[in-house]
Amino acid sequence: MEAKNFTVEELAPLTQLAHEKGVQVFVAINSLLKQEDLSSAGNLVEQLERLVKPDGLIIQDLALIDLVKQTGFSGELHLSTLANVSFPSALKLVKEKLGVNRVVIPRELSIDEIKDLAAACPENLSLEVFVHGALCYGVSGRCYWSSYFGGKSGLRGRCVQPCRRLYTQGGRTGRFFSCMDLGLDVLSRVLLPLPEISAWKIEGRKKGPHYVYYTVSAYKILRDQGNDPACKKNALELLEWALGRKGTHYNFLPQRPWNPVSADGQTGSGLLIGKIQGPGQNPYLVPSEELLQGDLLRIGYEDEGASGTLRVGKYVPRKGRLYVKPLSGKNSGTGALVFLTDRREKTLDEMMSELEGEIKISPLSDLPVLPFTEQLPKRYNGKLTVHEVYVHRNYEKTDKGKKGGLWLDIKDPDQMEKIGDNSPWWWLPPVIWPDEEKRVRACIDIAVEKGCRNFVLNAPWQTALFDVMKGLNIWAGPFCNISNVLAVKILQSLGFSGVVVSPELGRDDYLLFIKKSPLPLGIVISGNWPLTISRVLSDQVKTGSPFISPKGEHAWATEYGSNFWVYPNWKIDLTDNKEELRKAGYSMFVHLSEPLPPGIEMKKREGRWNWDLSLS
Repeated sequence: MEAKNFTVEELAPLTQLAHEKGVQVFVAINSLLKQEDLSSAGNLVEQLERLVKPDGLIIQDLALIDLVKQTGFSGELHLSTLANVSFPSALKLVKEKLGVNRVVIPRELSIDEIKDLAAACPENLSLEVFVHGALCYGVSGRCYWSSYFGGKSGLRGRCVQPCRRLYTQGGRTGRFFSCMDLGLDVLSRVLLPLPEISAWKIEGRKKGPHYVYYTVSAYKILRDQGNDPACKKNALELLEWALGRKGTHYNFLPQRPWNPVSADGQTGSGLLIGKIQGPGQNPYLVPSEELLQGDLLRIGYEDEGASGTLRVGKYVPRKGRLYVKPLSGKNSGTGALVFLTDRREKTLDEMMSELEGEIKISPLSDLPVLPFTEQLPKRYNGKLTVHEVYVHRNYEKTDKGKKGGLWLDIKDPDQMEKIGDNSPWWWLPPVIWPDEEKRVRACIDIAVEKGCRNFVLNAPWQTALFDVMKGLNIWAGPFCNISNVLAVKILQSLGFSGVVVSPELGRDDYLLFIKKSPLPLGIVISGNWPLTISRVLSDQVKTGSPFISPKGEHAWATEYGSNFWVYPNWKIDLTDNKEELRKAGYSMFVHLSEPLPPGIEMKKREGRWNWDLSLS
């Protein structure tokens, strides 16, 4: 949403040029779709098919699977990493039930886990693996930090990156959640023997041509000539000059995992080339590298006093002097670090100009406009049973008329036996890693054998963990991020009985959604909702202890299973709107309860999230 994106008119000749040069083009329609977005999304897919002919779409929202069929799109369908396909048996399901051609797997996986997924990959499904680029602190598709704090959803491309900011805990301040860039560099060759991996992915949102050229060139060398020491050295030099952040191998080597949160907290992008010197009214930079005309510099950090960007107007030699205007902020800027964040070499400009000259422009305006109207499913007209479900971490008896919900604890193999009750709604984790699949499946088998019939799954592909679904009441949970009826239609085809919709939506979204849903709908009406779920926690952060944002918001981190959940100290609270939602047709009302660590105090404040704002 914050990027300068291609129009269809621009994309058509570029795609034609790419195809002439043997290059594939995939278009990311990688956004959570609200009900009101379905027409425009369908129109876009139809225009892409008719005018652009890309080789595939990259998607997270299940509605696109149905819209692709409705529009007759002929390219491939790739599930984004935001879809969170994270365990082996999910792959067979997405291929056979949904017709997906490729899955972009999570960045958090080790090479052993990647091999497990590759071994389970069915015929005609391929995998795409991130090898380089920015890392999110949260697991993709499981981060609501930006949305919860400010209404701008990362699932809709509007993340304001609250994880990159300074936080304070126990008197210490740092960028406790700001990650370095992923950089597998020479390790990426370990992926080559796996034929199921069809693509290495280089993350590059809003990056310039310099970054693209340097990273792609480096990984081509590593792929094709990585055994040659001189070529390997050349590739690593190119990556150093790609102007990204510091690199990390993250979890790729299981015997040597690397926490991606930088110990020094300096995770801004760009190459450090010096710091501001001189008196406050006449500051200057002595660069450690030569600067070319047009280079873009970032001075300081936005949340650390003086900051700004500067476009270099003329060549400056190494150890020369570049005068800058005094910066506004808490101080004059003296001592502020300066980073080279983008450049456009003359050679690169010439290459791009040459390619531009090969583009064949064909007028698209002469082609007829074919408006698209999506075909919606019929609304569910069966009997509705209203459920009030109270979900806990530890088993608790509920009052008559209320339903108990319980998170499945992967680390407690005797959890089912301890309870001796087949009435709870069992909630599966939002993330299941490859080595956890067998344990989760075993827990489900025990629960079913004991007579449990109610389950809430927090990824659509978790149905693959059930041997038989007949006779079970299986709902899609809120972490499935469902926000429109075509996505519900896909879930219906997978055997779900109902859906707890995305808690990110606003009032109008909820009321429009229910009018055409083919399954019963539920909603998180109150309780603790996580800002994010991550596989790592910085050594600088203590679990169960409050940390404070730059705006005074309090939160804490706690460990469940093999993941860390970060919670704010205020709850969702839509209980005043419950009757309106019930009259509209919602039939499950979920209350999420978290045990509070000592010293954590819940703040009394409105917990309406995007109810009044709508989801932007």
